[in-house]
Amino acid sequence: MTIRVMLVDDQMLLRTGFRMVLAAQQDMEVVAEAGDGAEALATLRSTAVDVVLMDVRMPNIDGVEATRRICSGGEGGPGSPKVLILTTFDLDEYAFSALKAGASGFMLKDVPPGDLLAAIRAVHSGDAVVAPSTTRRLIDRFSTVLPAATPEPLSHGLERLTDREREVLTLVAQGLSNGEIAAELVLSEATVKTHVGRILAKLELRDRVQAVVLAYEAKLVRAGGGGT
Repeated sequence: MTIRVMLVDDQMLLRTGFRMVLAAQQDMEVVAEAGDGAEALATLRSTAVDVVLMDVRMPNIDGVEATRRICSGGEGGPGSPKVLILTTFDLDEYAFSALKAGASGFMLKDVPPGDLLAAIRAVHSGDAVVAPSTTRRLIDRFSTVLPAATPEPLSHGLERLTDREREVLTLVAQGLSNGEIAAELVLSEATVKTHVGRILAKLELRDRVQAVVLAYEAKLVRAGGGGT
């Protein structure tokens, strides 16, 4: 199966570089490009795309708003594509907001080509591609500048979790991989994976990224620190 990719970035030189990398892959095809979010949304109405590589800072409609519209199903038509955020990290305070808006992953623009290709394939298959350590650094850096969220029940649905599931969620939010959580709790990695799956189902979350976001919003863990 060929993965249909759209490149969305206001810098043509960067799009050219990414296109060259993807064109060398037998299982990928760049089917569209856009210089900003508005152009991307318009293109998606008539072009079938599987994965969008989305910049954050762009004129007109930025990457965060474009991601929100795509992932909410309001734009892009049926079977909306997955969104993979590409950013400079040190400059883009809005990357966290893009993940919250529904992006399936977060990568730096200077990512090695092999890692970028692996991320595209992972997102296409339904996985989240933000490495736990990167997720932790991102949230630690930017959570203090996020706008106040709409008031929600303090539990955030956490009362649905068992004590063990809550413990696993805390460790996920602290940046631990399934293997590290297994070692920490003296469980098998398969058991940890099962717990993570149940957590996502009970809290109605799409993936591990959303679980980390919820844990921070619910103050299950604190930016810059461990569990509460």
